[in-house]
Parts: sequence; structure tokens; C-alpha cells
Amino acid sequence: MVSIRMKRMGSKKRPFYRIVAVDSRNKRDGAYIELLGTYNPLNDEVSIDKELSLKWLKSGAQPSTTVRNIFSKNGIMKDFHESKSKSAK
Repeated sequence: MVSIRMKRMGSKKRPFYRIVAVDSRNKRDGAYIELLGTYNPLNDEVSIDKELSLKWLKSGAQPSTTVRNIFSKNGIMKDFHESKSKSAK
């Protein structure tokens, strides 16, 4: 199963995360399938490729709790929900 989660980068005490699509069996900082965006918690900078993220969500990738919260703040989960309800009609 594919999951969307964060991969830790940066040095000690200076975290920086990549939001990635990854096989759920891989370890946290292991190989990933595709880079979807970045998150810097030190200054709350978020950079996400919206179309790519929606593509992975539509294909069944499961976001982690933290990634789901980041997507919600940026309106991606709302767009995903709206696209699901449009296709059901």
C-alpha cells in the first residue's frame, strides 16, 4: 500500500521534512516513490505540489495524520473530497 508521509531531513536540532509518497513497508527515511512537497516546522513554511498530491490521493494513497493536517490547512483535502463527490454523481 502507498502512504503519504514525511521524510526527515536536516541536521540535528534543525528538522526539515519532505512530504513523499512511499511504500508503507519502507522505513521512515528510506527510498520514496515521488516527492510531493516540503515542510519546515521552524518557520512553518509549506510547499506542496497540489496536482501531484491529488493524483496520489485519488489513486488510493493514505496520508499520515500529520500530512492530513497539513493538506487540510492548504485546502488539498477539501479539493479531494469535492472531486470524490463530483465523480460519484
